[in-house]
Amino acid sequence: MEIRDHSWVVSRNDLGAALRRWRERASPPSGLRSAARRRTPGMRRDELAAMAGVSAEYVKRLEQGHGRPSAQVLYSLARALRLSSTEYEYLCSVAGHVPSRAGRVPHEVGSGARHLLDRLGDVPILVLDAAWTLLAWNAACEAMCYVSMSVDGRDRNMAWRAFTGMEGWTRAGSAAEARFQQAIVADLRATALRYPDDDWVADLVADLRAVSEPFAAMWESPADHEDRRHRLTRRHPVVGEITVDCDIMTIHEGDLRAVVYTAEPGSVDAVRLAATRTRRAHPG
Repeated sequence: MEIRDHSWVVSRNDLGAALRRWRERASPPSGLRSAARRRTPGMRRDELAAMAGVSAEYVKRLEQGHGRPSAQVLYSLARALRLSSTEYEYLCSVAGHVPSRAGRVPHEVGSGARHLLDRLGDVPILVLDAAWTLLAWNAACEAMCYVSMSVDGRDRNMAWRAFTGMEGWTRAGSAAEARFQQAIVADLRATALRYPDDDWVADLVADLRAVSEPFAAMWESPADHEDRRHRLTRRHPVVGEITVDCDIMTIHEGDLRAVVYTAEPGSVDAVRLAATRTRRAHPG
């Protein structure tokens, strides 16, 4: 049996890199601004230290990858840096203070997700697990995608498809594609941290890092936030190009993701999206 080293999931310098990134984007309250002329943007180490109640030397050591702060210090740093809840969760995770969920990523489509699929019958929607593996979808989604969703193995994983050229959304290399991929990577990173014992997730990330340079680069660069809404374009062979809004929602019951596709009412895209349900034709 092949044994892989998954120690890359949380490297020893992730904490330092995240702190530096967030400090450089932050600005202190006016009352704590240093009198010294600033050579770099953002908050100075001494300013962050004063707001968090620690020493500037301690902040420096953390940014250099030394030391393991307590949960209380992490909370103070997060508050001083004005981190979002997602960023705070990531900060705690790389410092080793997030309780891991036992076992593997759940794959059960619960009643909440089933209810959503039933209620939005005419709206394309698909349901994924926390590793972005396809679990359920409706007919409208299958018609819009113009392919059978009943695939197996890695082909069921939307992260894999997005980074190996199989997904078909947006034009390759576009800004919209990059933002969507960044959201996938941020969510997948959080999943890997919550389920460190899930070998399937670890193998997926290891293989993506090996086959996709964009994925590897995004994985090494902690995201400041997760975009949950995107505008994507797909070339449908029957009705032409369709541009839709793509909303990514978390279903806390079962740790699932729902991806919902909509178009502006009355727009050409809305007409084309509706036409996919009535004019679908299989390639000959």
